[in-house]
Amino acid sequence: MFEKILIANRGEIALRIQRACRELGIRTVVVHSEADTEAKYVKLADESVCIGPPPAQQSYLNIPAIISAAEVTDAEAIHPGYGFLSENADFAERVESSGFVFIGPRPENIRLMGDKVSARAAMGKAGVPIVPGSEGVLPDDPKEITRIARRIGYPVLIKAAGGGGGRGMRVVHTEAALQNAVIMTRSEAQAAFANPNVYMEKYLENPRHIEFQVLADAHKNVIHLGERDCSLQRRHQKVMEEAPAPDLPVRLRERMGERCVDACKRINFRGAGTFEFLYENGEFYFIEMNTRIQVEHPVTEMITGVDLVQEQIRVAAGEKLRMRQRDVTIRGHAIECRINAEDPYKFTPSPGKITSYHAPGGPGIRVDSHVYAGYTVPPYYDSMIGKVIAYGSSRDQAIRRMRVALSEMGLEGITTNIPLHLELLHDVNVLRGGTSIHYLEQKLALEQKQKKPK
Repeated sequence: MFEKILIANRGEIALRIQRACRELGIRTVVVHSEADTEAKYVKLADESVCIGPPPAQQSYLNIPAIISAAEVTDAEAIHPGYGFLSENADFAERVESSGFVFIGPRPENIRLMGDKVSARAAMGKAGVPIVPGSEGVLPDDPKEITRIARRIGYPVLIKAAGGGGGRGMRVVHTEAALQNAVIMTRSEAQAAFANPNVYMEKYLENPRHIEFQVLADAHKNVIHLGERDCSLQRRHQKVMEEAPAPDLPVRLRERMGERCVDACKRINFRGAGTFEFLYENGEFYFIEMNTRIQVEHPVTEMITGVDLVQEQIRVAAGEKLRMRQRDVTIRGHAIECRINAEDPYKFTPSPGKITSYHAPGGPGIRVDSHVYAGYTVPPYYDSMIGKVIAYGSSRDQAIRRMRVALSEMGLEGITTNIPLHLELLHDVNVLRGGTSIHYLEQKLALEQKQKKPK
């Protein structure tokens, strides 16, 4: 096992990784920007290194600075968390070539799954159902693009091959809008991902977002830990997640899990990963694989009892998985609410100083957050300041516990999206379960329309 790990991230995930390391008896090094000097995890770390000014490009995305920090502190491995460099194959290669262990998949896994076109092709070969779409990157010929769209059938979705985080995609409902949508998405893709390639998929009208958590070691052992429903989204960004997914047929769940495990074996995957699917009319379709720990990993941990971050570390250290598929047991239900420093309905960021803070508690409540009273939320990064997770023996109990927890949560000085979560936890359709990925945006649009004076 490692003696010292460098954490190349910030916020709640940096604290989460740090706690996992401390429990395993591993010392931690935290790198941070000048904006995060007063962060809780920086104070708690065995060592900390400031790697640059607030902008992420000059700090958390600064590969030479991170490698140098690992060298001067004698760290043995680097955990990238999620976001930032976690799915950057070049970073993973640089970590390994510099003599450190990258706590994540092999660079070739990251590269294969990071390009959505190659990921679709790989999953298709592995027998995983994919959304009907173009066979590879869209050509330059407008006539051929039109032919592809006609074959798929409108509406279609134009997506960046190197996209992620909900960016680089456009819905096209008519042939008249097709060519302009392709041009615009290519331009966005080049600006955001330095890759102008785009492809086309059938746009599903009312799908759910179902994803499967997998773990694989370097000894060809692979398991899945069940699924999560992440359908409550806004602009392709998840807002609330739960596990297991409500009303998913048992046989279908088993089949999806088995396909994910088989696919991991085919691509020689190692580490923690998540297969994301769209599920509609009893069928599921692969959309992408995330080769990292997910924001919503706690709901899986709550229903399985498996510490996913510690398993990532053990696998990276060369250990075999400590369980087989038959050992995985799903118990109860868990829900996660992402707490963001933003207006709950306008979604404008709300950075600033937290003047008072009270974390909720009680049976089945877990809070993953790095904030405290007196902490200043910086304006430079993602607005998420924490996650509240509620566990219950049933979905109904988990929902009730979450309502109580959020009503108890005291956070002053900034605006948060807690009111939106409480509204969703009383929404009849959300309580019923099985809402589509479009439900939240449609709900917000309807409420906004009703507020406008006639």
